[in-house]
Amino acid sequence: MNREIVLDTETTGLSPAQGDRLVEIGCVELINHIPSGRNYHVYCNPQRSMPEEAFRVHGLSEEFLKDKPLFGAVAKEFREFLGDAQLVIHNAPFDMGFLNAELSKVGQPPLSNKVLDTVMLAREKHPGARVSLDALCKHYGIDNARRTLHGALLDSEILAEVYLELLGGKQVSLALIAETRISGADAIATRTIVAQRPVALPTRLSASEAKAHAAFIAKMGGDAIWAKYVEADRTAVPAQ
Repeated sequence: MNREIVLDTETTGLSPAQGDRLVEIGCVELINHIPSGRNYHVYCNPQRSMPEEAFRVHGLSEEFLKDKPLFGAVAKEFREFLGDAQLVIHNAPFDMGFLNAELSKVGQPPLSNKVLDTVMLAREKHPGARVSLDALCKHYGIDNARRTLHGALLDSEILAEVYLELLGGKQVSLALIAETRISGADAIATRTIVAQRPVALPTRLSASEAKAHAAFIAKMGGDAIWAKYVEADRTAVPAQ
């Protein structure tokens, strides 16, 4: 099992050395590059004012953050969530610099996790192209309309989608199913359980499209592979 954590932070500015502090952490757990449904999210009181420039980026005010926990109060649970997983971060030096600065303030050692920087990965795959998160979403056709302001958890969720595309997109996802080395209906059931989200995403099909698709599958006969997927989705037990 390959466990990774897609991570993002929000801060009061650009430099912990100049007194800027971390104010939000968002993490998405991936198992074999697929979101498992387990996330970690916390706001932190930076114990300082919020510069207007930073507020315009993430919308987190000093008033909103004043009753949130200090970083020291959540540092243990944060590290426990990370475990020894590889961290997947867009512009990793920035986030790691702030995280390790905060850990140092509370007398803890820096993170020792292996880190994959998706900025570097994107530059290798698309030399000369813009590699901001918004630019990569546009390139891969990923909907980021919700991203009117930066938010650590939302950006982690979007980055998880971008990361899969950087690795090869749907081809990687299909290969993960083959890795189970199970054939037939059992393989379909295993895929459904592993990739299941805690809350199902709303369908993008209209009622007429869904009806037409069902009719098309019905014509294939009971032995068709698509019919087995329909049956697996119908009988799958929702995650608790």
